[in-house]
Amino acid sequence: NTTAGVVTVNLPAATVGDIVGIKDYAGTFQTYACTVAPNGSDNIGGGTAVDPTLAVEGESVLLVYADATQGWLTTENSVTASPTGAETFMVATGGTPCAGAISGDYKYHTFTGPGNFTVCSASPSAPNNVVSYMVVAGGGGGSGDGAGGGGAGGYREGKDPGDPYTASPLDATTTVPVSASPGIYPIAVGAGGSAVTSPPWTINGGTGSVSTFSTITSAGGGGGGNGCVTANVQSSSGGGGRGSPGLAGTGNTPPASPAQGTDGGNGRPGGSGGGGGATVAAADATGANGTAGGAGATTSINATPTARAGGGGGASGPGVNTGGAGGAGGGGRGPGPEPSSPGIAGTANTGGGGGGGQGGPHGPLGAIGFIGGSGTVIIRYKFQ
Repeated sequence: NTTAGVVTVNLPAATVGDIVGIKDYAGTFQTYACTVAPNGSDNIGGGTAVDPTLAVEGESVLLVYADATQGWLTTENSVTASPTGAETFMVATGGTPCAGAISGDYKYHTFTGPGNFTVCSASPSAPNNVVSYMVVAGGGGGSGDGAGGGGAGGYREGKDPGDPYTASPLDATTTVPVSASPGIYPIAVGAGGSAVTSPPWTINGGTGSVSTFSTITSAGGGGGGNGCVTANVQSSSGGGGRGSPGLAGTGNTPPASPAQGTDGGNGRPGGSGGGGGATVAAADATGANGTAGGAGATTSINATPTARAGGGGGASGPGVNTGGAGGAGGGGRGPGPEPSSPGIAGTANTGGGGGGGQGGPHGPLGAIGFIGGSGTVIIRYKFQ
């Protein structure tokens, strides 16, 4: 069984007539090959400098020990996937496209809004009934008038070890088993947190909403902080603190392993902190400029390396100071100064945090915060 990695089969010390059979249990030799190693002075097929490998999906081989000269000889070789002649796989629907997009021997279903992942039929082979997942919650919104950026939505991912795609650093290395009974798995995709867009500038930006699949729940990103509030909301990724100074939010709340988010950056008089990203916390402000949002996480679960869950940038103080850049993965930029460097909302379906609003009277757009980006859910599994 090579679902968890390559395997070497060490043949026994043999006598003439001994027989050994090897079969690809889960149809994964094409991903993780099986190497056949002779014992001591024995050899395979008259001797070879390289141990042979079985690297074809569903392959099986029957070896018979002939003598000391020829060693083990192949008497039978097959690539039949199972005794019935065909290995079966899961069939599922839901998301976009409904039948799933194809990536090699795998399909992935993308949900940008609520829906159901429906298992129409399951495989009789248990390893073929596990799915990889990525669940990203809504990012936090930015507050106004010199405020911190919103924190990224919670990021959680689990990859099937047999799947060849490249996961993010936050891969939990655990999969979710599914079945056809009941077979319906509701999906929730969190909305981005609201922004503070009008006076009084005395509240934090809104916290993003949770995203869920099966037993996996990602928390919404924390809203950007306003200096009139002593501390920001704790959440998946903390929102940045306002330049008053203001305290940033604490990430990975509630706790998950690996952590689903990081801390926001604290503000100081004149400058505001960015929101925490999925993998990198935002820096504290050190002057009148806003700090950048923390970086998100990059995965190829949808067959293309894509960053998600970046923190929103903190806004600058009054004047010509610079707003913080949005974190890689959909984080919105903090403004400063308007209108030459406007703030930006978190990108939809990335869970990016929204940028904070610039301090001081800078016209109708200058002081307002920006909304967080909505989340997304992707489910991936082997279909052939």
